Amino acid sequence: MADNSQSKSTETTNQTSSETKVETATTATTGTTATTATTATTATTATTATTTQNKNKPKKNKNEGDVAPAAKPAKAKKGADPSKNLLGLTVSKAENFSDWYTQTITKAELIDYYDISGCYILRPWAYSIWEKIQAWFDTQIKKKGVQNSYFPLLVSKEALEKEQNHIQGFSAEVAWVTRSGSSELEKPVAVRPTSETIMYPAFANWIRSHRDLPLKINQWSNVVRWEFKHPVPFLRSREFLWQEGHTVFATKEEADAEVLEILDLYRQVYEDLLCIPVIPGRKTENEKFAGGLYTTTCEAFIPTNGRAVQGATSHCLGKNFSQMFGIKFEDENRVSQFAWQNSWGLTTRTIGVMVMVHGDDRGLVLPPKIAPLQIVLVPIFFKQTGSDELLAKGKEIISILQQAGFSAFFDDRNNYNPGWKFNHWELKGVPLRLELGPKDLLNNQVIAVRRDTNEKIAISLTDLLTTTHSLLDSMQKFLFERAKTLRDSRIKKISNWSEFVPTLDSGNIACAPWCNVPDCEDEIKRRSGTEARQNIANVQQEETGFKLSGSAKSLCIPFAQPELPTGIVCFCCGKPAVNWTNFGRSY
Repeated sequence: MADNSQSKSTETTNQTSSETKVETATTATTGTTATTATTATTATTATTATTTQNKNKPKKNKNEGDVAPAAKPAKAKKGADPSKNLLGLTVSKAENFSDWYTQTITKAELIDYYDISGCYILRPWAYSIWEKIQAWFDTQIKKKGVQNSYFPLLVSKEALEKEQNHIQGFSAEVAWVTRSGSSELEKPVAVRPTSETIMYPAFANWIRSHRDLPLKINQWSNVVRWEFKHPVPFLRSREFLWQEGHTVFATKEEADAEVLEILDLYRQVYEDLLCIPVIPGRKTENEKFAGGLYTTTCEAFIPTNGRAVQGATSHCLGKNFSQMFGIKFEDENRVSQFAWQNSWGLTTRTIGVMVMVHGDDRGLVLPPKIAPLQIVLVPIFFKQTGSDELLAKGKEIISILQQAGFSAFFDDRNNYNPGWKFNHWELKGVPLRLELGPKDLLNNQVIAVRRDTNEKIAISLTDLLTTTHSLLDSMQKFLFERAKTLRDSRIKKISNWSEFVPTLDSGNIACAPWCNVPDCEDEIKRRSGTEARQNIANVQQEETGFKLSGSAKSLCIPFAQPELPTGIVCFCCGKPAVNWTNFGRSY
C-alpha cells in the first residue's frame, strides 16, 4: 500500500501588481498546472503567495472552521519526499493509478488510515457523500413501503451455519468473537458478514398469515468481512457501510417484480447521482449470492485499468431461507405456505467507483448532486482597493445561493492566498468555483470556473441563480455522457478464445457468446489466469499497486442482449451458446 500519511503542502507566493496577470498554482513533480485563477475578461489578479517570500505574518481568520480546511502549508525540508509536502497530487492517474488513487482519497480528505489493515476512517467529506446517497435511496424505498429497523451486530454459530450454501459462500470472511476478557466464550459468535441469518428467525416469529405480507425491512449498518485479498479503500475493505433490504412475499411474481424495481433504483444511484454508467444484468450460477435463487447486478467499469466493479446487487432468495428458518404464512385458503424472499444491498463502494471514474490529475471531480459543497466563492483582493465592499458582496452572493437551495461556501479565510484556495477546492472536487475581484464588483458579475472542464464563464449577478442552475445541470449531464462514451468504447464483441485474453489485456470488457455452464466458467477463469501471466504487465498488476488478478470471470448476462446468431457456439468450449455474457477482470 502506498504511503498512508496525510500530505502537507508548500505554498508559493509571488505578489504581482498587474491586474491582467494570470495566476497559477502548480503541483510539483508532475509539472502540470493545477489551477488557472483568472482571465483577462475579469481583469482580476490572482496572487500566488510563497511562505518564504511573504514577510507579513498571516492574520488569524475568525471564520476559519466553517469548513474544515487543510492544515496550514508547511515549508518543505531539504531532502524531504516532495509527495509528503505538497497539497496537490504528485503522480498522474495514467502513470500510476494505484498511487494516484491513494493520494486522491487521502489528500482530498475522504479517508484516513487506521491501525487495523482493511479498516478506514471515513472523514466528513466522504461521509457527506454517503449521506446524500443514503437520503435519496431511503426516500425512494420508503415510497415502496420499506421500513427501516436495526438488528444486532452478532450472530450465533448455529444460526449462521443453518444454511450451508450460504455459510460456505462467506466462511473465509467471517470474523469470530471467541473471548471475553481472558475467558473463552462457551459459544463463539460471529460478526455479521450479512444479516439474513440474524433477521430471519425474527421474521418467522412475526409472520403467521398472508395478512402479514409483504414484509419489507431495511437497515443502514456496517458489516465485517475479513477480506484476505489486498485491501483497497472503499472497494475492498474489512468493514464497510451499507444498506441491506430484506423482504418477504406470498408469491414469486411479487418477489421477481421487486428484484428489478430495486435494481433500477441502484442504477439511478450510479447513473443519475454519481454519473457512472452501469450495465444491469443477471449473475451466472457461479457468481450469484450464496444460497439464493438468482442474483441481478449493476456492473460498473473503470477505464483507467480496464477493471469491472460489481456496483450493487438485488437477489431473489426463493424459498430456500424461508424453509431453513420456518418463515411460513397461512394463505387465503388456510393452507400453510413457505414465503418468497429477496435481499438487496448497496455499499460505500459507490464512493470509490466515483473517484476512479471521474477523478483527474488535479484530484476529485464530484457530480453536483452528491457534492458536499456545490459552490465555493473565493474573493480576490488588491492592496489598492478596499476589502469591506468585496466581503459584503461575497456574503450577499452566498446568502442568495444558499436560500435558493445550493450548498455554497464563502472562503474568505485571510491566511490562505487565492491560488492555494483554488488548488485546495479543486483537489476536493467542488463542482463550481466563483471568483470575485474588484473589477467583477464594478461589472456586477462573478467568474465561474467549472471543475469538470476548467471552462471560465462570466456570470451577471442579475442572472446568478438561473445560470448557476444551468451550469450545474450541464456538469451533471456532461460527466455521465463522457463516462458512458468511454465505457461503451471499451465493450468488445468477440466470438472465439483467441480474441479473449488480448481483449482483456487491452483494458476492455469481452462480450462473448457463452454456453452458461458453470464448469465452463471455471475453465475460463483457470485458462485466462494462466495465459495472463505470460504478459509481464499482468504479472506486475498482480504483484504491485492494487494487486489484481489476471484471471477473468463473468460480470453479468446483460438484460440488453444483442441478437444471438443461429448456430453460434460458446467462445470457450464450443458447445451451443445460449446468450451473450460480459466477461472481464474485476476488483
